[in-house]
Amino acid sequence: MTKRLFFLLPMLFAGFALSAQIYEPVKWIIEKKVTSPKTFEIIFTAKIDDGWHVYGTNIPENGPRPTSVAFEKLENAQKVGNLESPSEACKEYDVNFDMELTWYKNEAVFIQKFAHDKASKVTVEGYVEFMVCNDQTCLPPTQEHFSFKSGAAAVSSPVSETTESSGSETEVSPQDITSADARTDYWTPVTGELQNFGGESGNAGSWSLWFIFLAGLAGGFIALFTPCVWPIIPMTVSFFLKRSENKSRGRRDAILYGLSIIIIYITLGILITLIFGASALNSLSTSAVFNLFFFALLALFAVSFFGAFEITLPSSWSTKIDAKAENTAGFLSILLMAFTLVLVSFSCTGPIIGTVLVEVAGSGSILSPAIAMLGFATALSIPFTLFAIFPSWLKSMPKSGGWLNTIKVVLAFLELALALKFLSVADLAYGWRILDREVFIALWIVIFFLLGLYLLGKIRFPHDSEKKHTSVLGVFLAIISLSFSVYMIPGLWGAPLKAVSAFAPPLYTQDFNLYNKEVHPAFTDYDLGMAYAAEQGKPVVLDFTGYGCVNCREMEASVWLDPEVKELLTGKYVLISVYVDDKTPLAKPYTVTENGKTRKIKTVGDKWSYLQRYKFGANAQPFYVMLDNEGKPVNTSYAYDKDPRKFAKWLKRL
Repeated sequence: MTKRLFFLLPMLFAGFALSAQIYEPVKWIIEKKVTSPKTFEIIFTAKIDDGWHVYGTNIPENGPRPTSVAFEKLENAQKVGNLESPSEACKEYDVNFDMELTWYKNEAVFIQKFAHDKASKVTVEGYVEFMVCNDQTCLPPTQEHFSFKSGAAAVSSPVSETTESSGSETEVSPQDITSADARTDYWTPVTGELQNFGGESGNAGSWSLWFIFLAGLAGGFIALFTPCVWPIIPMTVSFFLKRSENKSRGRRDAILYGLSIIIIYITLGILITLIFGASALNSLSTSAVFNLFFFALLALFAVSFFGAFEITLPSSWSTKIDAKAENTAGFLSILLMAFTLVLVSFSCTGPIIGTVLVEVAGSGSILSPAIAMLGFATALSIPFTLFAIFPSWLKSMPKSGGWLNTIKVVLAFLELALALKFLSVADLAYGWRILDREVFIALWIVIFFLLGLYLLGKIRFPHDSEKKHTSVLGVFLAIISLSFSVYMIPGLWGAPLKAVSAFAPPLYTQDFNLYNKEVHPAFTDYDLGMAYAAEQGKPVVLDFTGYGCVNCREMEASVWLDPEVKELLTGKYVLISVYVDDKTPLAKPYTVTENGKTRKIKTVGDKWSYLQRYKFGANAQPFYVMLDNEGKPVNTSYAYDKDPRKFAKWLKRL
């Protein structure tokens, strides 16, 4: 995991791209602990860097690689029970895999118990296999090997013995892993040459605080036109004019009132951060239960805005605070009046605030909620401040009426469409399959078609006034809504629909799909692909990917299908995709020394993952490298960025 703000600001969330370097966010400590003369335990402790997590031992099918321990050699001892973990696990919705998963943060401890008859003859060898991810990407499955050989009688008191490297396979050079007929110099490290080309291309970076502020600002301006906020403007301005002895004091109080609104909302953002934390808020935003709750909330507000009923907070709340403000002097009275505004307008601003906070939570910044609330409150406070300073402007302000109810109904349609997005997340997490891609798209087609008819005056709701004609603005908005409905129709048969790909369920949930224009690699073996490229005299685009890499699938769907990119990839280059999580076993495993550690190369995925680390000094996916026929880089590497123009520009540099 990628996200956008829905109808608040035209945003393109390009994603967080890892730079070309080796990431080792997990450090393992593996110890043998004697618990009695006839029993012992092996304790596996994972120290996990902030922001990363290791998955649990029980993972649903088609999910990430679970943490597991394989015992390759077990002599004179027997396992007692299954692998246990005393660590507290998180059970949350994982945006990377669209399912609810268990994982561990900061530290994970796993324990396997054993029994034996004679401690001096016990031998245990094996490896821990694990997969580590953060909120944006996953690293390929990794193995940590261990070996324990007892050379003395066990004692009754608990003691610890640190793991040692097994070294059971013959150590080889990286070139020995290549195919028999391949050139060994294709594996020569080129980290230095790659760095000479400059920084990694396509790194769009994460949300900036300015971007988050603008998102909140957009939400605040939208809230201004809701029926809960607009009528408050004359009331609050009148409040300050009555209390002002002169114009200068009235203007000062108006400015203080605007600042009070900002202070209240920023305090709300800070409290949310302190209570939940930035990472917890992001986890909450991807929780299946939370998304189900938010779906119900938005659907309820939509039905209310259509006119079925009114949602208001208890009038006694605002009445008491308003009366307190009238009888209180100084800044406290202004602050109470601002709080009255927040309470009275909550039924309209609540869904907008919630949507803003949910979306900016993905930025990962601890300041995000406060900055978003700063933008929201700034937009909301501007008209109150200006009308208090220039009260004559009230005469030219449009009166509340039919136009305000029209905005209310339009918001109802948009909230209903957005509610389906949250229901889709919960549907994927629980595997209900009630909202597959074609069902979701069909519902959106109907919603935006009805919105277009409403804007043309063909549909009326209980609180709508009769219209004799359609406004010019209404016609243009209807054209946009109806055109959007027509645009989505091909999606019923599998069209990519890039404009809604961030909201619609994945393509694999669609039962009927006629779309077959995907780009496929020419080779999935690096050595064979390089040999073919040399024979044809073509340069190579080497794609390090994975079956479980969500960002890789997004690149293939959003970027590779672009006509210009597709023509370059399939015509100018030999495209080689190697899967770092391919579990096909090698005919003969190998052992290599890497960064002082002994690693076993046992599967095809191990081989390609090692190639990426050894030759290019990177281990994150997706990772694209442009090579000549000698295996040398001819351009910068490229990371995750869903802008086809940038990728095409990168491809044209050769």
